[in-house]
Amino acid sequence: MRSLKDILSHLLDIPDERTTPERYHIVRRNIAILMLIITLVPLALMTVINYFEYQTALRNEILAPMRTLVNKAKYSFELFLAGRLSTVNFIASAYTYEELADEKNLNRIFRVLKKEFEGFVDLGLIDSRGTQVSYAGPYDLHGKNYVGQGWFEQVKVNGHYTSDVFLGYRRFPHVAIAVQHITDDGREWIVRATINTAKFDDLISSMNLDPESDAFLINQQGVFQTKSKFYGEVLDQSPLVLPKSFDPTVIEKKDPLGRDVFLAYSYFNRTDFIFVLIKPRSEVMKAWYTLRADLLVVFLIGLVAIIVVVLRLTDIMMKRMKESDDKRLLAMREMEHSHKLSSIGRLAAGVAHEVNNPLAIINEKAGLIKDLIEFATNFPDKEKFLNLVGAIIQSVERCRTITHRLLGFARRMDVEIQILDINDVIRETLGFLEKEALYKGVTINLNLDETLPRVPSDRGQLQQVFLNLLNNALAAMDKGGAVSISSFTRDDKMLGVTVEDTGQGMSEETLKHIFEPFFTTKKAGQGTGLGLSITYGIIKRLGGDIEVQSRLGEGTRFTVYIPKETPEQAGL
Repeated sequence: MRSLKDILSHLLDIPDERTTPERYHIVRRNIAILMLIITLVPLALMTVINYFEYQTALRNEILAPMRTLVNKAKYSFELFLAGRLSTVNFIASAYTYEELADEKNLNRIFRVLKKEFEGFVDLGLIDSRGTQVSYAGPYDLHGKNYVGQGWFEQVKVNGHYTSDVFLGYRRFPHVAIAVQHITDDGREWIVRATINTAKFDDLISSMNLDPESDAFLINQQGVFQTKSKFYGEVLDQSPLVLPKSFDPTVIEKKDPLGRDVFLAYSYFNRTDFIFVLIKPRSEVMKAWYTLRADLLVVFLIGLVAIIVVVLRLTDIMMKRMKESDDKRLLAMREMEHSHKLSSIGRLAAGVAHEVNNPLAIINEKAGLIKDLIEFATNFPDKEKFLNLVGAIIQSVERCRTITHRLLGFARRMDVEIQILDINDVIRETLGFLEKEALYKGVTINLNLDETLPRVPSDRGQLQQVFLNLLNNALAAMDKGGAVSISSFTRDDKMLGVTVEDTGQGMSEETLKHIFEPFFTTKKAGQGTGLGLSITYGIIKRLGGDIEVQSRLGEGTRFTVYIPKETPEQAGL
């Protein structure tokens, strides 16, 4: 029989030679098994030990279940509140201020929020001055200012805030959650949501208390946060005074009705709540007879919770591992791509220099022939030969232009910040694709702002960006169509360049993934899926941005924003 050590060693032995999907499956399975062993074995041991401990210590048998129940209920409440706080925090972080300030967009977010998470009543965006900028919900809170209110000051200091239960404008018990978000450039805003307390009642109801027992929430000022069976309504003052304890604590006393009860309570760690459980002493004694069933229920609940958590955690770990592997592969592919481009550049430079030498000789000899013909007095068919020589000189000039482009492409392999005319870079890049556009019958429309200022940037990097975008535009059209290239000034800090085609366009689902490495919509063997991800990386390193709009059957438009000043964060 294999020992536990051998089993663990086998589970930790992950074969590296397996294919990637199979390897992820093996890693996920082994980690899940290890975590289940580590968690379920202690849980099972604790269940057995508690069973025998209860037999020898009646008081512990009475108090431990109450402590456990209070702790579980407290955890459920904290988990619920933490989950809602994380959700609001995600919304504040995942969306820009402009997206949240858009009433239509905020309502869409709120609809999804209500659908996926129970209890949300409304959602609003508040600026740094405390003014309600946008609001989604059943009330008219637009323009309301919260400066001076306690919660607003707390969220400015702590970054987040969870209120006690209150009525407010809504006239029913609810809790407010607010999260502050600060961007890298110091811009800040607050996302505030309210949640009704029906979930609190559901959590308490799920405890299945007997008719003589009671459970409720109070705050640290002794105000009821949920309704009590025997002691008061929501927002009534509680008659209980409880010493502070963050661990589940059980005390024996007389309640306000004169009954002998066990009172179990625990202060919450991150909020102002106290969970209280009260059981009549006579009822608690019955727990001994149902102990074995209760232990089984607790064990099964723990088992299900652990399995769910373990599976969820392993899914997250595998996702992170896959993302890390993808980034590593992308870095390797980009390095390989850079080496290939460097080799092509050196080859292009060599070819250009070699071709330029005979071209210079041809140009010199053709010029000499032209001079001789022009100075000859009785040269037969003089005009015809002059035209032929002129055609030779024009062809030489055309070849010289091509070799200059090759040299420019070669020079772009060396990273160098220089003062550039963006329109010149666009025209240079377009020169490489004019023949392909002509072959496909694609019309190239240039709408360049000739008043654009010159900007400091990297010519080679920008050429690669424009080349990728133009290649994609041409690839999106089989025969015919048009590609429009425009340049413009966006604001004091950015220039803009748009590349728009009349091709087949992209779906919303495709748009979500186009900048991901290795994602491509081209046929097998026709694309690596790295063009747009590399383009995105280049623009970000240069301190700019890139946007895309597309609709199926209507075409696609890419907009590149280029900074007018050299960004400090550019990795050049």
